[in-house]
Amino acid sequence: MEDNFLANKYSHYVGVRFHYSNHAYFFGYKDLDLVKGDKVVVETTHGPELGEIFFDPIPIDQYRSPLELKPILRKATDVDLKLHEINLKDAQFALEICKNEVKKLAIDMNLISCEYTLDKSKVIFSYVADERVDFRELLKVLASKFHTRIELRQIGSRDKAKLVGGIGLCGLPLCCATFLNEFDGISIIRAKNQMLAINIPKLSGHCGKLLCCLKYEDEAYTELKKDFPPLGYKVFINKVEFTVTSVNVVSKMIKIDSEEDTMFLSLEDFKTQTGFKPKPQKLEENEKN
Repeated sequence: MEDNFLANKYSHYVGVRFHYSNHAYFFGYKDLDLVKGDKVVVETTHGPELGEIFFDPIPIDQYRSPLELKPILRKATDVDLKLHEINLKDAQFALEICKNEVKKLAIDMNLISCEYTLDKSKVIFSYVADERVDFRELLKVLASKFHTRIELRQIGSRDKAKLVGGIGLCGLPLCCATFLNEFDGISIIRAKNQMLAINIPKLSGHCGKLLCCLKYEDEAYTELKKDFPPLGYKVFINKVEFTVTSVNVVSKMIKIDSEEDTMFLSLEDFKTQTGFKPKPQKLEENEKN
């Protein structure tokens, strides 16, 4: 039913990127001749905005996202492009005015950005705050100055990093500012699973939250660790008891300690000298059940 609805409404979909983000957001269209690089006016939840087509159109029958497709309204005209440039300048001016009013009213909020919709029917201020903010008085002041609809949108620290951008620990632009569209919950359990030192400052990103990239290799570590003995595992080599104290699934090395000695063995040598065999996955699942 949904596929038929989309097919009747749109013929293609494309990724559209806006000036304030490196992300491409999906939009649908019909009866338009569009290619990558075209400037278009699209309908968003805030109102009409100007963006640029980020990749060539794709037939609508290949759309698999559960997200609703908003429409591309038209190719951008010279008037649209001119309005967009004016709006960018006016938004910077509006941001400074809002910052001054926030300071006068002593409101505990940190303004991040300001955007006008293309038709200037709404101005959107994004801010970060530790607690809920009472901005009723601020709204009255801003309404008297801008004479348009005003939205004050509180965002989280991850969203702030996404808007502001920056360079990550890896030396590349932040994932949230380039390709991540959703922020999954990142738990310290992922760091423990990857046997990382639990040093919160080093495991945190620009937003102050745990690094999103902790999830990228988590499944691989879980799978690789199935071939290794658990930490604390006891073995005997030449009648001496050793305890597994560390494993490195990447280099496939295992550290074992006795009361008087420390040894580093490859996974294969460890299996040969101790007779260790990984527990079959099916047996593990049966035991859990």
